[in-house]
Amino acid sequence: MREKIAISIGDLNGIGIELIIKNHHRICKICQPIYCINDTMLNRATTLLQSNLPKNMKLHQTKGKFAIKPGKISKKSGLYSYHSFYDAVQLCTQKEVSAMVTLPIHKKAWEKAAIHYVGHTDALRDIFDKHAIMMLGCKKLFVALYTEHIALKKVPAQIKKSKLLSFLLDFYNCVHYDKIGVLGLNPHASDNGVLGNEELDIHAAIQDANKILGKNIFEGPLVPDIAFTPNVRKEYKYLVAMYHDQGLAPLKALYFDESINVSLNLPIVRTSVDHGTAFNLAYQNSSQLSSKSYINAVQEAITLCQNTVN
Repeated sequence: MREKIAISIGDLNGIGIELIIKNHHRICKICQPIYCINDTMLNRATTLLQSNLPKNMKLHQTKGKFAIKPGKISKKSGLYSYHSFYDAVQLCTQKEVSAMVTLPIHKKAWEKAAIHYVGHTDALRDIFDKHAIMMLGCKKLFVALYTEHIALKKVPAQIKKSKLLSFLLDFYNCVHYDKIGVLGLNPHASDNGVLGNEELDIHAAIQDANKILGKNIFEGPLVPDIAFTPNVRKEYKYLVAMYHDQGLAPLKALYFDESINVSLNLPIVRTSVDHGTAFNLAYQNSSQLSSKSYINAVQEAITLCQNTVN
């Protein structure tokens, strides 16, 4: 039986709804999608796209009506994207679906709508009172982020042995992989303390994690500027980055179209596209719009559901 997957539509002023409409028939072949959008808003979107409404679309009637303004940051669109996301979460917690896939929201639109979360992962962390782990990538390489949406100047203070140790153990318990690379923070992984001392805590956390697990799972601290080179990538399927751009800048340079976002360490399965709202492409039926990340996000959600059952 095909899995039921709740799909939140993201910011309706962006490209999310076009990805849904464009790929509905393909998605239906691998799962049973339930889209968190009401009939009125779906009809408005398809009219703007000058597209026919796909047949047999099952909707969860997320409440709300507003004028779609392609490419614009909007309080109303931000609020609706949050309601769509929250409805998908509820479908998961009520066991009406097996997993959820989220389309991109705009953080500024959430801020305008007085939503105090900086993104989906932050909201999920609060909703479930669990330390959700943000992991991005594709089958070739996944990168978990130790810190996420915080100012770069605040990152060093977050690198403490006990906190990183807890993160590493949680991450291993989610992926159960036998070789995981952990990046250092500083250039050259500090060159034995010449360029910083955060690597002392990183090394200590790695050693303690391996001792607790009874095997050498984690390796590092790896020198960040070579961690994504071809030879090193042959060694690792999973990496842990100390901060957002340290991991995601090289990851997106390598695998932007196919990369996805996965939330780990939660009681539900959630995946997402690894790109933004692309306001510059919204409602233009642009040939530049790639569906790879969306398709991969749905496929990974199905895989994670099946792995959980098995």
